Amino acid sequence: MLAPPAALLPPVHDAINELSDLPRDLEPWPCATDPAARVVISACLDRARRHGGWRWPERPVVFVSDTHADADGFLRSLVAGGVIRRDAGGIALTRFGRQATIIIGGDCLDKGPSNLCMLDALGALRLSGADLRILAGNHDLRMRLAVDALCRPRAPLRDHLFLRMGRKILPALREIFDRYVTPADVAALPDEAACQARLLPLPGWAEDFEHAARGILPADVIAREIAKLSAKRAEFDAQMARTGLSARQLLAAVRTCQDAFFTPGGDYAWFFDSMDVVARSGSLLFVHAGICDDMCALLDEGGAAAVNARYHAETRDASLAFYFGPVANLVRTKYRPSDLDLTDRGVDLLHRNGIHMVVQGHVNNHAGQRLLAKRGLLHLEADVTLDRASRRMEGLEGIGAGATLILPSGDVIGLSRDYPRAKHFAPDRIG
Repeated sequence: MLAPPAALLPPVHDAINELSDLPRDLEPWPCATDPAARVVISACLDRARRHGGWRWPERPVVFVSDTHADADGFLRSLVAGGVIRRDAGGIALTRFGRQATIIIGGDCLDKGPSNLCMLDALGALRLSGADLRILAGNHDLRMRLAVDALCRPRAPLRDHLFLRMGRKILPALREIFDRYVTPADVAALPDEAACQARLLPLPGWAEDFEHAARGILPADVIAREIAKLSAKRAEFDAQMARTGLSARQLLAAVRTCQDAFFTPGGDYAWFFDSMDVVARSGSLLFVHAGICDDMCALLDEGGAAAVNARYHAETRDASLAFYFGPVANLVRTKYRPSDLDLTDRGVDLLHRNGIHMVVQGHVNNHAGQRLLAKRGLLHLEADVTLDRASRRMEGLEGIGAGATLILPSGDVIGLSRDYPRAKHFAPDRIG
């Protein structure tokens, strides 16, 4: 295949020169690092051809995922994708941005530096008039489950979920405390000992949980949940100490989070209200993590709308059974033995419905996007390690930037400041 023309890339409006290392030269996508992997990818392409070939979006799609509470990485990625310009007054859509659909692939929360700044940036994009889709990620789901566990009546299946899920959202709760919580909010709560007890499962929880979960969760999942809770307690206590919040202050922050995120009219209620779990455009399925046979069957029966309707219904009363079920598997799976399985039966259902590739986040890469076959289905991993907390921990410099573009012409482009060229994939033109 000939080297693709750089004219496929939309103009980048980088007035403050923060993306000087963003690649502008294109190269054919390095589909695999070894001949065996190339054979597997070619087999996926052959299967797509046998099922009617590729259908492409009517509008350009720009996919950005796993921003993890880093507004700068998020905004730089939107600039890199050519959809916004930044100036002293905020952000504005470019001409290309007005033509495009922007899909946020989940995990807007956690890690840092600021959850609320990230959501404020996402809110500004939403108010700009962008055609915007927001998908759920596992880190986003953790906030919903953790807050729900403390704001609903106690029940054995969710009584431990704040301890189980809450450690990673403690920095976000600290931000909520600093921005919203008043001394009167704290004073209205019981004393420190009572608040500390509310954060933890009731005495005898393990026995109650085992009884309540029997027949709902597999026996190995029940045993693992009970066994890991003491380790989770130690991790939680250490993270809570780092936030500098007392139990009363933390419980006040949780209740304020409920008001801000999950109560109609709350400042950030739009975030979870507008969140879906899958999006489809042409032959591409966008999801945070992956898919299993059950969700392939639901897509076959009712399309993406049926999957999203089930997600919204189940998250209204989410428990651990939901977290380990097929809907939450969409945001959690890494195709491990413990995850729900994707087999050839599910892959065949997708192909018969014209879905030939999954575009996902969840698995972060250090050299831009990656194209590979998982369970015999093409997957494009588009988490390019945007947030600076992950980058520091994993030896990458600076703030990340990257976006995946899918064009109506059938061209797929992977942009990342961590790879020297833009990767180009055009399956219709691969022999």
